[in-house]
Amino acid sequence: MTEVLFPGRDGAGAVRRTVLPGGLRVVTETMPTVRSVAVGMWVGIGSRDEAPEHTGATHYLEHLLFKGTPSRDALEISAAIEGIGGEINAFTAKEYTCYYARVLDEDLPLAIEVLSDMVTSSLVEADDVEAERGVILEEIAMHDDDPSDVVHEQFAAELFGDIPLGRPILGSVDSINALSRERIVEYYRTYYRPPHTVVAVAGNVDHDQVVALVHAAYSRADALGTPGEAPAAPRLTGPGASPRRGVRVLNRPTEQANLVLGTTGVSRTDDRRFALGVLNAALGGGMSSRLFQEIRERRGLAYSTYSYTSQYADTGQFGIYVGCQPSRIDDVLAICREEVAKVLADGISEEEIERGKGQMRGGLVLGLEDTGSRMSRIGKSELVYEELMPVDEVLSRIEAVTAEDVHTVAKDILGRPMTLAVIGPYSGKNFDSYVD
Repeated sequence: MTEVLFPGRDGAGAVRRTVLPGGLRVVTETMPTVRSVAVGMWVGIGSRDEAPEHTGATHYLEHLLFKGTPSRDALEISAAIEGIGGEINAFTAKEYTCYYARVLDEDLPLAIEVLSDMVTSSLVEADDVEAERGVILEEIAMHDDDPSDVVHEQFAAELFGDIPLGRPILGSVDSINALSRERIVEYYRTYYRPPHTVVAVAGNVDHDQVVALVHAAYSRADALGTPGEAPAAPRLTGPGASPRRGVRVLNRPTEQANLVLGTTGVSRTDDRRFALGVLNAALGGGMSSRLFQEIRERRGLAYSTYSYTSQYADTGQFGIYVGCQPSRIDDVLAICREEVAKVLADGISEEEIERGKGQMRGGLVLGLEDTGSRMSRIGKSELVYEELMPVDEVLSRIEAVTAEDVHTVAKDILGRPMTLAVIGPYSGKNFDSYVD
């Protein structure tokens, strides 16, 4: 059965959804004025869903699914797409994994066939597991060499504690070394099932053709299954994480100090996310934001500073990042706390609210100018949101944000206990006063 989620205008922008036997969902958005298509296989399993014995398995699988199937080896997988001028890749997040390709519209059948083959029929052979173990350990080492990345992981670890949401997506050296082929295959066969999967396609496509291609590809792999046969992903179903007051310092002889100061945020379906987005834009969302103007423009204390929000199923993050000279960290942290205190006391101005709304509106619309971003929007909405909200409705929700909405969410989020993560040459230095 096919459902029209949005009719579009004159055929453009129409979004349709079909559920195949076994629960596999196919969603498409028609963009008849382009000559490309983006195809994504979205699997609703991420690093936060890993049991201790599977830590790191989600990202490990992202590597292994490119290594070969009964139909293609690793070279043939990449060559099939690159040989027609397309691109193929994947990424792992906390709550989902995506395998995607972008090709010419005439090459849509090949893209669907290759991606479906990878997702349903990977061999996960022992030799490939060992080869990729070394590759992933190198990836972890490369990541660990960049303190501007590591500080965000340290912040999440301190904020959420020792639960999967607080652990690195890549896993750790110990967890990767401990993963056996049997554990990885167990994880793969348990959760890479049709009820956990969304096939999202955007571009110059016909929905019925996409459904037929996906159905044929999954049928050849005997992977459609029957409804209800797949166990639910072990996603947290209780209340979100509680905010924690804490400090985590990683003592390293770096030339630059890196810090993240923040707390828990809102979930992805919380209606306050629009007001929080406006607040984030005003506080640290761009060059006109308070933090950028005060820390970089007026004081010259840092090159990079910004604030950000992240949303998950049941909780979220709000953080302020700064990279500065180690000797300037006290000045920087003092400014961060001062700006937070000003927002708590007085809110933000109408000018800042309008500017924040403009940033959010522009970011949304400009971010949907290509097939890849359109595919991501409909794929993620189907997989992890309660609904696919029309762009015009999102814009209306942003426009409806008031000064009272922003002040209310600011008092809640910025008034919570704070967590601080710092990387730099700070053996024995005490930062507790910045989270009190």
